[in-house]
Amino acid sequence: MSLVHAVAVTCFGAGVAVVVLTGLGALRVRRVEDRLHYLTPATSLGAPLVGLGLVIANGWGLTSAQIALICVLMVVTGPALTSAVLRVASQRAGTVSPEAPE
Repeated sequence: MSLVHAVAVTCFGAGVAVVVLTGLGALRVRRVEDRLHYLTPATSLGAPLVGLGLVIANGWGLTSAQIALICVLMVVTGPALTSAVLRVASQRAGTVSPEAPE
């Protein structure tokens, strides 16, 4: 096993572990707000680690560029999506006024 392959497997395994552990943690809590907090590391840390492992294992090419683009988009848009989902959930629960702009 070469060093490059070992690094790729380590990144991929760490990413999968983060996604699985955050998913299991999200199953244990009841509130939507808490579930979103548990799932945030999956999009901000787990997916990029999986993507990095795949890019390292495959070498640079069109497929690796697509994987990298998807990972970058997840990291950039993940917090905004989480915030939007939390806002809608809070409005439905009645903790935030639907007319409030912030």
